[in-house]
Amino acid sequence: MLSVDSNEQNTFEEGERGGSTPTEAVIEVPSGHLELSRIPAARRVKDRLFGFLCVGALGIAALMLLILLAKVAYSGAGRLSLDFLMAKGSSRAAKAGVYPALLGSLWIVALSGLIAVPIGVAAAIYLEEFQRRKTKLTNFIQLNIANLAGVPSIVYGLLGLGLFVFVAGLGRSVISGALTMSLLILPTIILVSQEALKAVPSSYRDGSLALGATRWQTIRRQVLPAAMSSIYTGIILSLSRAIGETAPLITVGAATYMSFAPTSPTDKFTVLPIQIFDWVSRPGADFQQNAAAAILVLMVVLLGMNSVAIFLRSRARAKR
Repeated sequence: MLSVDSNEQNTFEEGERGGSTPTEAVIEVPSGHLELSRIPAARRVKDRLFGFLCVGALGIAALMLLILLAKVAYSGAGRLSLDFLMAKGSSRAAKAGVYPALLGSLWIVALSGLIAVPIGVAAAIYLEEFQRRKTKLTNFIQLNIANLAGVPSIVYGLLGLGLFVFVAGLGRSVISGALTMSLLILPTIILVSQEALKAVPSSYRDGSLALGATRWQTIRRQVLPAAMSSIYTGIILSLSRAIGETAPLITVGAATYMSFAPTSPTDKFTVLPIQIFDWVSRPGADFQQNAAAAILVLMVVLLGMNSVAIFLRSRARAKR
């Protein structure tokens, strides 16, 4: 409620007639309205408290991670060497190495990416660009993709065992493991690619179509380049999950002990997480040291993949 003094109102009217301006106006604010000014301050306190709690939770998680990494580095740094990276499996800890497991992991990741990435990105383009009008069929497909992204990995292992190992007759080979991991990461790639395509402004599409480009030319030359930075990130995160999974590959038939490295998609294989599990389950400090060193190797591989994702994302943004 605002009130202006009658004298000041007369002064204001005279000023309008005579050219002078009022010098002062008295504004009265009811006392009840003063409490509203205290709400932003209270909210700021709550926001700061919530921020402190989030930072504290992040600090605790980071501290635990640093302690774990420090312990692993302390245990396995002395075992890291070129001989350890190039040595094959052995029943003696001093002669054992990660070469078969490292090469098997690279085989699995490479083949899984070659299979899942084109299919995932193509499915996302179809669902998001060519079927922008939602139908019962597309809603059903979208619901199942979202559900498949949350299915436990062991279920994919059982599916791969029955479908690729027995029905397709591929055996317990690299290609069976790669196809199983492709099914595992495919829903994630589709969802991430869809979100990246949704983030592209509609003006890109409208402007390209208005200039006479076809739908596919618009997608290939305007939409995809603008979304590739986010798509790269999603792909690398999905492949990082694939390289760290153990349960599906054990179900498919990955070996816990390998004395040779795979050289083709039809060979038997093992991967770094399974090799680490095998060494951890054995008694003796030497095998525990080997497991810690293998964990460091796996972390270096993951950091390398993330670095590639950051580089590709920065390059895609620079081009835009």
